[in-house]
Amino acid sequence: MFTHEFLARLRKLRLVVNSNRTGVHKGIRRSHKFGSSLEFSDFRTYQPGDDVRLVDWNVYGRTKRHYIKRYLDEQEIKIAIYLDCTSSMRIVDTKWLLAKKIAAALSYIALMNEDRLSFIPVSAIDTRSVDRKGSNYAKQVLSDIIQLQIKETTSSFIKEMDKKIQKGKQLSLIITDGMESIDDYEQVLLKAASAKSQIWFIHVLSKEEIDPDFTGDAKLIDSEMETEVNVSISSKLVSAYQLRLKDHNEKLKFICRKLGIQYIFLSDEKSVEELFIANFISRGIVK
Repeated sequence: MFTHEFLARLRKLRLVVNSNRTGVHKGIRRSHKFGSSLEFSDFRTYQPGDDVRLVDWNVYGRTKRHYIKRYLDEQEIKIAIYLDCTSSMRIVDTKWLLAKKIAAALSYIALMNEDRLSFIPVSAIDTRSVDRKGSNYAKQVLSDIIQLQIKETTSSFIKEMDKKIQKGKQLSLIITDGMESIDDYEQVLLKAASAKSQIWFIHVLSKEEIDPDFTGDAKLIDSEMETEVNVSISSKLVSAYQLRLKDHNEKLKFICRKLGIQYIFLSDEKSVEELFIANFISRGIVK
């Protein structure tokens, strides 16, 4: 779980969303529009048609001019968090735990800000999505996500993600290891972007996937297809793998940039607290 200090910090944060994507239901998020909340913004000169109940008579008494008070509108946003639950994501315990913690922390922030959350485990067999709104659900949802356990071999993340993309969301967060073809990712991200949602692509890999330290004879097993291949791993083969991985990741990053998607790369070498500061708060996408 998280420390009390980290949870206290999360309670003070919010997910930054373009103001033109805010929803119509009441929340505690401050919109750039003016509305009927109790938080004062400023004054402006009274104009015919304005509600006379908003006239500040104390100001009129001092200036003999009519001014009305303006208040900040309070609106919720609808947030979808898609967590890759495929076998490749779960095969490395530290990577899987980091992905769940990131999803849990972001869900916690959303609910503490009275935003409407949909948490969607993608490729998780018999695991339903969670739809919640309200800070009273924040701790339970956080705990449920971190404790999420899946044992079955699962199908393709891309195929399942394509079926589960939700429309009408102001912010969509996709947490995945990116371990499928570039063309397939481009198609599903294009579909997600067409839903007019602001998107964060959170790419999570383990240290051993980035920098394998194993050499010698080995049997490699595809965690999703369950196919096997015998290989002799040399330093030359590891270097070739790393070059291909780097090229794959750069192409994912390029696709995201092309589609206006925020790309965030994370490794399990650091704690979730360190990663939050370096990759979310410092970028200004969480404030």
